Amino acid sequence: MTHDHAAGGNAPRHRPGDLVAFASALLARAGLDGDKAAVVAELLVDADLMGHTTHGLQLCAPYLRELETGSMARTGMPEVVSDRGGVLTLDGHRLPGVWLTAHALDLALERLPRHGLVGVAIRNSHHIGCLAAFLRRATERGAMMLLFSSDPAAASVAPFGGTRAVFTPDPVAVGIPTDGDPILVDVSASITTNGLTGRLHREGGRLPHPWLMDAQGNPTDDPGVLFADPPGTILPVGGLDHGHKGYGLALTVEAVTQGLGGFGRADAPKGWGASVYLQLMDPEAFAGTPAFVRQTGWIAEACRSNPPRPGVAAVRLPGQQGLARRREAMEHGVALHPGILESLRDWAGRFGVDMPA
Repeated sequence: MTHDHAAGGNAPRHRPGDLVAFASALLARAGLDGDKAAVVAELLVDADLMGHTTHGLQLCAPYLRELETGSMARTGMPEVVSDRGGVLTLDGHRLPGVWLTAHALDLALERLPRHGLVGVAIRNSHHIGCLAAFLRRATERGAMMLLFSSDPAAASVAPFGGTRAVFTPDPVAVGIPTDGDPILVDVSASITTNGLTGRLHREGGRLPHPWLMDAQGNPTDDPGVLFADPPGTILPVGGLDHGHKGYGLALTVEAVTQGLGGFGRADAPKGWGASVYLQLMDPEAFAGTPAFVRQTGWIAEACRSNPPRPGVAAVRLPGQQGLARRREAMEHGVALHPGILESLRDWAGRFGVDMPA
């Protein structure tokens, strides 16, 4: 996924804990039971802390609407479809995808010491938010994590060479422990995301480059083409030049999320949702953790110390800036993107929840 930018320096700052408590109260009043509201709130705010502002609290108001209409389930637990110990398939019954993914991650972490490698497919989930927000939970335990997501009920990305949408942006996240900070990869098979294009369309903005195509196949930087009739599409990673690379990645993501879970586009599902695949690897079960972090630490340092090209201050690792933003926000507060809290003001009034200071 393309990186969002945190709000400007003049924006008011909020204590992360206050934002988590605020979002948790809203989601609980909307009917989420058990620990669901608290888990969803924490992971949404964590996305904002790392600078992924289109996939943090901006999602809270749409989630509340989905709960109100019944499109997102409020209560219950996922159904176990298949369980072989190291391989598990869950039917989420449209429960909050952020909570489902965190629940699946907890199950995988419990099983990892016994199996060394654990894969969990989740079908019939709701949207899972920011993939990067889950990675630290695995890397802090010394595990490497893969996370893939697609929405089989939606399409905004055409196959390379085509003009009609087949795929969603199909994000891929990878958490890699090192001898220091983890490497946190969060990318997608498309050049940009629905979240960013939707925000720019609402705000009357344009993309920095022609990352989209209109319905006739002409490249453009205007997000409005995605909302036209007929709609345009988001280009795959590589664009018009090397888009076969993003196309191949999209096919892979759709196979592991929808194929392994046994539920996807072939079923013509309705409603905003997700098919998910999560995999954990325990380096100790392979060549051992010291050997693993020796290699990942070496490659991390080789990247950081690489001579930068003109105009680049220093080579960064994936996740490096997000982790730095998170540490700074935990100490000094987080500045939310304009409009995010305003989108929740009416919900706060309806539910009798105080707005955060």
